[in-house]
Amino acid sequence: MNQINRISKEKRASRVVVYNGTVFLAGVTADDRSQEIRGQTEQVLAKIEKFLSMAGTDKSRLLTAQIWLKDIKNDFVGMNEVWDAWTSPDGAPTRATAQCEMGLPEVLVEIVATAAVGDPSP
Repeated sequence: MNQINRISKEKRASRVVVYNGTVFLAGVTADDRSQEIRGQTEQVLAKIEKFLSMAGTDKSRLLTAQIWLKDIKNDFVGMNEVWDAWTSPDGAPTRATAQCEMGLPEVLVEIVATAAVGDPSP
């Protein structure tokens, strides 16, 4: 049986779960929510990099991302500018972006991601 590794556990949820060569990240939000969309997106992506590192992988191994925006009409372009500068040109993951009502009104962006862990060779 494959081991399940839960990283940064809390009572309600784990921030990171590693299973069978795959790392699953919970919804990641910015810590400084006074920032506008670019600032919050930069914070979220930095936290994703930290969580991926804790799981033994990095952003080049991202498989998929779900991006939730509070206001897609006004924040889609700004979020994409930060996202495009952050992702690997040859390794962008699959992605979906949608507008949703956030749990806290000051949260502008939340990202859920999945990545591969382990040796990338075939």
